[in-house]
Amino acid sequence: MVSINKIIIIGNLGGEPEMRFTPSGRPVTSFNVATNWRYTTAEGERREETEWFTVVTWGKLAEQCNQFLNKGRLVYVEGRLHSHSWDGQDGQKHSKNEIIANRVSFLDRQGAAIPAAAGEKAVEGGDEIEPEDLPF
Repeated sequence: MVSINKIIIIGNLGGEPEMRFTPSGRPVTSFNVATNWRYTTAEGERREETEWFTVVTWGKLAEQCNQFLNKGRLVYVEGRLHSHSWDGQDGQKHSKNEIIANRVSFLDRQGAAIPAAAGEKAVEGGDEIEPEDLPF
């Protein structure tokens, strides 16, 4: 049986990207992206809802996102949804959903400053994640 796990979002960075390294020295960068949904209720009232996503990038893609992204930038993110859970120090069960990105495109004008080596304002990462690369 065939299955697919793919998510695509377009939104703005809510803060600066955070880059760190695994014990084996592999770069990983995380950042938050906000998407907005505007709609009108049956009563004619206009509303807007914001949804926040945590995006994780690895390898060369992580390095490029850390270098070129900053708060407020408009980005296209494509990847897969990853869920994990853990028990906190307080004994409570916690869970988190993240997008493990394999493509990030910089959509606003600042993208023109990206060097040609990074691609046509699109950066893709095809590296597979090894278990020893996980930061948790």
